[in-house]
Amino acid sequence: MDNIEKNLPRVVSREEWLEERRALLVKEKELTRQYDRVSAERRELPWVKVEKNYVFDTPDGKRTLVELFDGRSQLIVYHFMFGPGWKEGCSGCSFVADHIDGANLHLAHHDVTVLAVSRAPLAEFLPFKQRMGWYFTWVSSHGSDFNYDYQVSTASGEETHGLSVFFKNVSGEVFHTYSTYARGVDILLGAHHYLDLTPKGRNEQGTMSWMRHHDRYDEDLRDVS
Repeated sequence: MDNIEKNLPRVVSREEWLEERRALLVKEKELTRQYDRVSAERRELPWVKVEKNYVFDTPDGKRTLVELFDGRSQLIVYHFMFGPGWKEGCSGCSFVADHIDGANLHLAHHDVTVLAVSRAPLAEFLPFKQRMGWYFTWVSSHGSDFNYDYQVSTASGEETHGLSVFFKNVSGEVFHTYSTYARGVDILLGAHHYLDLTPKGRNEQGTMSWMRHHDRYDEDLRDVS
């Protein structure tokens, strides 16, 4: 039995519910205003000019960081955990990636390019991309310092995930404006925000313990049948 069924919340009248809901609404509104303040501070962070000439392998050939902007001035890079020799991507990164295509339907028309970068060679992760049915651009930084410089790969071969944002001015100069890692990437996960509205919440034994590659949920059902 789920914990929520063992410890049911109070059941009250509609009037009592409205009173407590209004009290929570005050806190929700303050949280929204605080989020807006933090977002404004994020936009006011100083920038760092990108001096290195990073080159990436893409399905359309070699591309520089400038070319990855695809004619737009803002670039969001998701650092997808897929190291050389891996057979499939990190399940958590795949969960994030499941949210990209829907957002890209709009962001591509609002001066923002969103794509994923991994350190594995291109040929190693493109089959996985096809398996997952994703359309977003996914490129390889293999052979460059990009992953190391943005702190998602280590010399010992460890990989982590994260998000980096870049801006390109009219002169073609590129600036690094923001990066975040670990739970800082949670902001991209619309599914989490849906779950946070429900009585059971994220209902996890550990961080994202319930989540699978989206083509593997049925395997759990087969395991118990």
